[in-house]
Amino acid sequence: MEHQLKTYIRNMQTSVDQTGRVVNVDDSPHRIISLVPSQSELLYDLGLTTEVIGITKFCIHPQEWFRTKQHVGGTKKLNLELIRSLNPDLIIANKEENEQLQIEELAKEFPVWISDISTYSDAKRMVLALGTITNRYFEAIRVLDKIDQAFDALPVNEEQRKILSVAYLIWDKPMMAAGGNTFINGMLESCGLTNVFSHLPRYPEISSEQLMSAKPDLLFLSSEPFPFSEKHLKDFSNRYPGIKALCVDGELFSWYGSRLQYLPAYICKLFEQIESVK
Repeated sequence: MEHQLKTYIRNMQTSVDQTGRVVNVDDSPHRIISLVPSQSELLYDLGLTTEVIGITKFCIHPQEWFRTKQHVGGTKKLNLELIRSLNPDLIIANKEENEQLQIEELAKEFPVWISDISTYSDAKRMVLALGTITNRYFEAIRVLDKIDQAFDALPVNEEQRKILSVAYLIWDKPMMAAGGNTFINGMLESCGLTNVFSHLPRYPEISSEQLMSAKPDLLFLSSEPFPFSEKHLKDFSNRYPGIKALCVDGELFSWYGSRLQYLPAYICKLFEQIESVK
């Protein structure tokens, strides 16, 4: 028994997650549950097809996993009994996307690694950390190289972009925007845009008067979590004729895993679209 205990201890690794918690994880976890859509996609790109045994109903990428992996509920309404029955040796969660009390409950029984991401640098550290604790370090480095190369190739026309400001809406009725200390805000800044509501915390509810007073050059209507579409675009364009409104891909601005590599090319296309409607 003593020999078995020593072997067990030797095969454990200690990791500090992005909330500062110390998490003891098996050095080769093989029963992983991901509770975060963007991180599920990352785990797929790290090659953990066999190891990941559960995801949420919002983990829609890749479609192969969405169709075949066990769904353990929504990001904020987890099926705790189902998760327990799967007996994971690692659960991947996020401070903002998951419900705190449920995560605390799971952490009493299983290793739970929690990400907390507001910036580009936070996202890169998360990729490397998950690659390390899942024994996919070199795969994580390859993902990071792709992301870095994509952002390094992003052309920056300072004269054009430093004067462009944007309001990024995530919800309608009530109108809610991405404020400061959010990953969306960090991505807007990384792409050379100024968020007119960066001085407000998190995801503030805003009025029409606040939007008009902020005088953004651009109004981004995100495809998630509220499904803004072309019908909303027409409505907002009529209501705020002095602001260029565009529907944007919310996944590319808010998913902080391997999908980041596609944002620079997307933002270039957006600027082409902006130029075409001047």
